[in-house]
Amino acid sequence: MEYSQRLPEPTLDNDEFVSLSSLLLANRSGQAIVAGLDNDSVSWSCFQRDVLGLAATLKTSSYMKWALCFDDSYYFAVALFAAAHAGKEIVLPGNHQPSALDELQAHFDALLHDRQELLGFTCPQLALPHDAQQHAPSFQLAPLQPGMVKITLFTSGSSGKAKAIAKTLVQLEAEIAQLEANWGSQLKASQVVSTVSHQHIYGLLFRVLWPLCSGRVFARRDLIYPEQVTAKAALDIALITSPALLKRLAGEETGDSYRAVFSSGGPLSESAAHDALKILGHLPIEVFGSTETGGIAFRQQVAATTPWALFDVIDASLNAEGCLKVRSPFVDQENDYQTTDQCQFVGERDFILLGRTDRVVKIEEKRISLTEIERRLCQLTWIEEAAVLTLEQGGRIVISAVVTLTDDGDRHLQICGKGKFWIELRQQLRRWIEPVGIPRRFRFVDEIPLNSQGKRLVRELEALFAQD
Repeated sequence: MEYSQRLPEPTLDNDEFVSLSSLLLANRSGQAIVAGLDNDSVSWSCFQRDVLGLAATLKTSSYMKWALCFDDSYYFAVALFAAAHAGKEIVLPGNHQPSALDELQAHFDALLHDRQELLGFTCPQLALPHDAQQHAPSFQLAPLQPGMVKITLFTSGSSGKAKAIAKTLVQLEAEIAQLEANWGSQLKASQVVSTVSHQHIYGLLFRVLWPLCSGRVFARRDLIYPEQVTAKAALDIALITSPALLKRLAGEETGDSYRAVFSSGGPLSESAAHDALKILGHLPIEVFGSTETGGIAFRQQVAATTPWALFDVIDASLNAEGCLKVRSPFVDQENDYQTTDQCQFVGERDFILLGRTDRVVKIEEKRISLTEIERRLCQLTWIEEAAVLTLEQGGRIVISAVVTLTDDGDRHLQICGKGKFWIELRQQLRRWIEPVGIPRRFRFVDEIPLNSQGKRLVRELEALFAQD
């Protein structure tokens, strides 16, 4: 597959757009607001001053690898650019809890944070806003060298140990330019609010770096509850969110519309997409990708079968197993990046996701797709959502399912009881699934447990069966 080094051009009507490398040198009004939508706004001149002050402090430190752990997205941005301009390596743990940081401590030398509970963490640290120099006239600001700035992110760790992923400013700049090329003219001068953390790749790009490069104001704190999301809606605000939040919108009052709604981090159900359309005014723009690949494709889900469209700068094909492999400026390698996502192309650059091959298990010499079982369960009128997993029981692999019920399913369960309901579920699945692939154990829950990025918490799913 030929690869052309195409880089997207930002929309020409946004004179504010600058690269990450040149951001701190941008000729913007000192009074322009950078972050804060309510009573916590911060100006461009203040941002420059805060970055310079912290950069000067970091420059004097012998520690090279700094982990950033922030609740406040403004202080996070200050810390990230200060560390970059001071020539430090940046590490972004996805989980701020002290025990989780302990497990990652081999990846960093010191800690930058704004969290009171980390003050006792056994590691050299600086806490914002108090520990940085307020004035740094001696620190000379120069454009960043994109290839020299190293940022380490981590996969969510929802199904095991978090994996470190190295990124460069070159890759992040390419992806931000692509986002502006795709949606800059739609967002115009919108402000940006978010329900997802800036500590992961999606929130880092959409919530902080893209707004900074494009001159859009971003909120400093997360929106946490569905009622906060609906209350904040306005035509001059864009929402960055995840399926974990969007699926909780059902039943919320319809209010004003957002300028745009973005969703990433996991699969979004068709019903949740259309709830968002009704309540927030837009079908969410879903972005498919990973920490390793960055964004790969996008869609707005008119129906569950709506295909995904590749970003302009990405080339893709399928391997022998039908899994997507991509060539992208967002990935640090010369060759194709091989995913485990099975796809079917429906055009030259559009495809349908079929499931992941790493979710295929072998039981009694038969290959069983856990994704297929989930899909068939959700086709039943009784089932809203399903998470299928494998557990070991008596030396055997047992397929198990955690499901949420529709109103019809809940009524049927009350009428016939759990035992009979489980039997009927298995009978229904036999229309599509071989007997060896039928779940032997079920659990009914109000919600599938997810982390803040919309990833399933496998350990919590497994714990639901621990009492047997």
